[in-house]
Amino acid sequence: FPQNALRGALTVEAPPVITLNGQRAQLAPGARIRSQQNMVELSGALVGSKLLVNYTLDTSGLVKDVWILTPAEAAKAPWPTTPLEAQRWSFDPTAQIWTKP
Repeated sequence: FPQNALRGALTVEAPPVITLNGQRAQLAPGARIRSQQNMVELSGALVGSKLLVNYTLDTSGLVKDVWILTPAEAAKAPWPTTPLEAQRWSFDPTAQIWTKP
């Protein structure tokens, strides 16, 4: 996952409208959702699904890229859920591990 990815709970409502960490949000035009097998998923096929994901935002604050996490990825070391946490924590891109200060 890229360093700018954040972790969150995502529910697809009525695409492009989603709920992200309990807040209404929107998928960006051309947003990509990757399944646990790294295959592209259509947002319409995920309506009502509650998913643990890593995601990135575009410059407008819309959700751009989404990766649905496998149980192993979800259980891995902590991952920041807000941009503020990402600024404060350290990231090892080789190991894909965040370290809290």
